[in-house]
Amino acid sequence: MELNKRQDEILEIVKADGPITGEQIAERLSLTRATIRPDLAILTMAGFLDARPRVGYFYSGKKKDQHLTENMMNMKVRDFQSIPVVVKESLSVYDAITQMFLEDVGTLIVVDDQSRLTGILSRKDLLRTAIGGTDLEKIPVHMIMTRMPNIAYCRKNEALVHVAKVLIERQIDALPVVEETEEGLSVIGRITKTNITSAFLSLAENHDL
Repeated sequence: MELNKRQDEILEIVKADGPITGEQIAERLSLTRATIRPDLAILTMAGFLDARPRVGYFYSGKKKDQHLTENMMNMKVRDFQSIPVVVKESLSVYDAITQMFLEDVGTLIVVDDQSRLTGILSRKDLLRTAIGGTDLEKIPVHMIMTRMPNIAYCRKNEALVHVAKVLIERQIDALPVVEETEEGLSVIGRITKTNITSAFLSLAENHDL
């Protein structure tokens, strides 16, 4: 949440002269108490202001950078994930390379016939096989893919910051987003470095960073 101009003005008034009543704040702004009531409610619920009966409003000490941090920590995978690009285990390496170029992605998610996660294919996996001098149309991707338990994945309710840390630590471009079922891990999305960069950029723009 980004504060608007009037909310910023209210915050500065309370910081300078609090505790102060709603009527006194409204008078400073040449507005009615009813007009600023929603702003006071937002500032109080967000934790910027505290209110006490018969005393008024006073500044809680919470800073805007704290609010920015909270917003960042509240960003979830589900809000920024994209459609997964999946291939079947039986697909040939040649067709996987074609699929990667057509979809313009750096990672392919490999699933079985029930759409359960079984592997991950990166550019490096495909390049390593392509320069080996073998017939790419005869090699299925399940022979070269990264398998469990070496696959990193995430769930839709995980914090975006945590996923960003995993991508950096493991030096990979994307994670499949999964949902646990009785049969295994069902792929419901993917989260990439581009998704995360766009999310954090939007947050920075909203806070005028």
